[in-house]
Parts: sequence; structure tokens; C-alpha cells
Amino acid sequence: MSMRNKHIPQRTCIACRQKKDKKDLIRLVCTNSGTVEMDLSGKKPGRGAYLCARKNCWEEGFRGNHLEHALRTKIRAENRQVLVNYGDSLSGGS
Repeated sequence: MSMRNKHIPQRTCIACRQKKDKKDLIRLVCTNSGTVEMDLSGKKPGRGAYLCARKNCWEEGFRGNHLEHALRTKIRAENRQVLVNYGDSLSGGS
């Protein structure tokens, strides 16, 4: 009986462009209602984009509209503030 390695999906952070295991990134999804929210389960329907769980990547993702471009939507100010506040709570690190 041979042991098979389980396939681990890879995704790219939209800020630092590094490929990482999907479970190591935070998925942001654009819902049908037009809001952008975190999808910690990784299974919500809608267009998704991934960011590292680092403050630097969250800041870069919101600077220059990288996230809006990846999700193909405009993020409302109050929605953006909730996400930025979450990013501020993350550790910095590169």
C-alpha cells in the first residue's frame, strides 16, 4: 500500500505576489450584495482574492486599489474601513 501525498492548493497573495498554501492566506470575497468580506472557511460563493496574514500585505492590498482590481468591484468606504481595521490588528513582518 503506497502513501499518496495529498494535493495542497496554492494561491498567490495579491500584495506580495508570493505563492503559498491556500490555508496560509486569508480569502476576501465579493458577495452578491456588493460588500467585501473575509472568508475564513474559503468556501463562500463569489469572486475571491487572497492576502497574507501580515499587516504589510494588507496595507499594500488596499494601497493602489489592488484589492478592488482583483475583485473587479468598488469597495465602499465603510466596508473598506472594517477590512483596514482588521489588517491593522495583524502583526507586521515581511
